[in-house]
Parts: sequence; structure tokens; C-alpha cells
Amino acid sequence: MITRTPRVALLAASLLLTGCGGGAAAVPGPAADSTAPVRASTPAATPEASVEAAPRQLPGLGPDTLAKVPSRSRQAVVVTGRGKNSPLSTVVLYERTAAGWQAGPKWPAHNALKGWSARHLAGDLRTPIGVYTLTDAGGLLRDPGTRLTYDRGPAFTSPGTGFEGEPLAGSFDYVIAINYNRRPGTTPLDWTRPLGAGRGGGIWFHVDHGGPTHGCVAVAQDHMRELLLALDPGRHPVVVMGDATSLSR
Repeated sequence: MITRTPRVALLAASLLLTGCGGGAAAVPGPAADSTAPVRASTPAATPEASVEAAPRQLPGLGPDTLAKVPSRSRQAVVVTGRGKNSPLSTVVLYERTAAGWQAGPKWPAHNALKGWSARHLAGDLRTPIGVYTLTDAGGLLRDPGTRLTYDRGPAFTSPGTGFEGEPLAGSFDYVIAINYNRRPGTTPLDWTRPLGAGRGGGIWFHVDHGGPTHGCVAVAQDHMRELLLALDPGRHPVVVMGDATSLSR
């Protein structure tokens, strides 16, 4: 477990006042993960019939998007937005096998209130389009057994209400940091922004509170738990996210 310093805890309190880490900015491009811990991989067993049907490339992604997925990545969480300005999306975890990419269940999700952006500035209420590594997690609740580095603490508290008046309590019970404008290998609460504060940050997967987010991607608590248990640093997981049209390019 990461031990948070008082400074980080204070920054976390400021972060959580805005929800979802205060929005983010996006620079789509190849995901870099030079500082992320790498651990032993445990490949998932796949039924023979499913392997034969597995697509060679990730479905729904065009050549530009596929080029940004690192060749070493064996897990890809694909978040497909319903539309450029929609807060609704779906999430699918794909595992790369010898025969191709094997899809897991499809989960409904919320993204940012105003949809998606290929070049996002802090506070514009859009989720960044791009490919980003996944290395660090945390939450208010006990580590469910994830292989990602996990930081548990009271700073993962989400006060207030969402855009539709829904309570935010429990939204940060489980979170997975999306490595946009942050340092891999640190707690999701770390406030370091390599591209500068104006480019946003604090973009996470977190528990769905039933409405749009400031910039994060939110799925049901059971699905967050499943994702935490499935992700394996040894398989170099990434998230590929954006509206369907943008991802198809």
C-alpha cells in the first residue's frame, strides 16, 4: 500500500471537491509506461471455440487508433462513447491471445457530461480521447486483490451531488488511475501534472453514481471490482477510449 503524505492528502481533498479529479485534457498518442511496475503475467485461459472466433485486431478501432496500442499490451479496456457529445458509453475488456483479441462482457458506463475531446483543457467537462496505460489503483474500500498497486485511504471520499442531483457517495470506493497527464507508479491522488495543470488530470475509472462525470469513466461497483481483479501489470494493460467515430479512424 502507498503511504500518502499530508501534502498529497490536502491535494486530494482539493481534487475531490471538483469530482473526477477536476476534468482532464487529452493528447491522443502512443501510451508511455516506462515507470510502471511490471509483474509476472498469468495468461487467462480461453475456451478453444472462443479463441477461433477472436478477431485479430480490436473491433471498432481504425488504423490510426490501432497504431497507438503498444505491441506488448495483452489487455485493452475499450471505452466506446455513444456520440462525440454524449455522456453514455460502453466498456469491454479484451485479452490478446495467440489467435487474436478475446472480448469480455460489455458494461454500460458514463463518461463526461459534454462527451469527448481530442484536445481537452481542464474543466471543459469532456473525457480525453486516446490510448493510456493503467498501472495504479486505490479507493475507500479494502483492496479486493488486484495486481495493480493499490492505495487505500479516507481521501477517496466523494462528497456532494452529481449533475443530475444524484449522490456521489461511494463513487471512489474503487478507482483505477488512467495515465493521462500523471506519473505512473504513484497513488491516483498524486497531483503531479507533467503537461501542466491547464491540461487537466485526475482521470479515473471509478464507481458509477448514475450520471455524467467531470472527465472520468464510471461503471457499476461490481464491474469495477471485476476490472481490478482482471488487470495484470505483466500484460501491460491500456485503456483505449473515445466516441465511436473517433476510435474508428
